Amino acid sequence: MHLVYPAVLAALLFCVGLYGVLARRNAILVLMSVELMLNAVNLNLVAFDVWLRDTLHAGQALTLFTIAIAAAEIGIGLAIVLQVHRNRGTADVDRLRDLAEDAPDPDTDHEHREEKAEAAA
Repeated sequence: MHLVYPAVLAALLFCVGLYGVLARRNAILVLMSVELMLNAVNLNLVAFDVWLRDTLHAGQALTLFTIAIAAAEIGIGLAIVLQVHRNRGTADVDRLRDLAEDAPDPDTDHEHREEKAEAAA
């Protein structure tokens, strides 16, 4: 087996995943793109393990470990995205940059305090 074929395929998959992470705005699509990148790495690990004829099959063992970690990552990531969607009503990454919903602006907060104090008096 030539090493070039799976290496080129893995490079293409990784590039598609990288494009998805950088260009997409939906959090679900970003998570899918990260999974695509991890699978490209797994393909490389298995291809190099076969090419090197490793008797311990360390590349395949590391691939199984990576798949288990990726499954946990996607489960936690989807739980976070669903909770954010319930709270905010959107999964758009650009709208989720500010973590606080109605955080007071530190520059104008003292003005609001003065207005509240005047209104109370």
